Amino acid sequence: MQAIILAGGLGERLRPYTADRPKTMVQVAGAPILAYQLALLKAAGVERFIISCGYRHDVIEDHFGRGEGLGVRIDYAIEREKLGTGGGLKLALGLADRSDPYLLATNGDILTDLDVAALVALHRESNNVATISLTQLQSPYGIVESDDGNKVTAFHEKPLLPYWLSAGFYVLSPDIEDSLPDKGDHERSTFPRIAEAGKLGAYKSSGYWRAVDTAKDLSEAETELAAHPLPHV
Repeated sequence: MQAIILAGGLGERLRPYTADRPKTMVQVAGAPILAYQLALLKAAGVERFIISCGYRHDVIEDHFGRGEGLGVRIDYAIEREKLGTGGGLKLALGLADRSDPYLLATNGDILTDLDVAALVALHRESNNVATISLTQLQSPYGIVESDDGNKVTAFHEKPLLPYWLSAGFYVLSPDIEDSLPDKGDHERSTFPRIAEAGKLGAYKSSGYWRAVDTAKDLSEAETELAAHPLPHV
């Protein structure tokens, strides 16, 4: 099985941590974010990785090489200009083995214990062009309830809300390549078109999920992984 990891982000909101490395190589609990994704996907049966990267791609290559020490194969699709997530995904798909009926793709700044096998199984049972993982939105703030008499009735500390967001893990048919933009965000262009055609599946995950976009995210991820460690390579 193959997987593409999108690792081209500058991580501007994570500076100074990204001053000398790409976002996916920022350390969380002693390992780069990318090391957790590689471990999760390898455990799910991925043997070949294509890392779509640009800014300071040399840091990724120096750390992981071609995967020799991990028992996997790693290739690099290097952006010579900023392509966005959709363009980076399209670039990486150009290196993929098109004989496989599907492949995995991930946003490289995600920490999760997603059940990858269940995501893949749902996709295989469908005729979808793509299946995306979803995670339930958690309020960043405490919620207060009140009644019609303007009396506070309850407090809820950062509850789960009745909404879902893309968790950044996908199963894709290789022929999605023709629908991807040369530059831009596939989640704003390609996925809405596929959904309109009734060919976009959804896998709802209740597992751990954390996007690392800011210093606050990084601090919270450190605390969470200290309490509940994730495997990494």
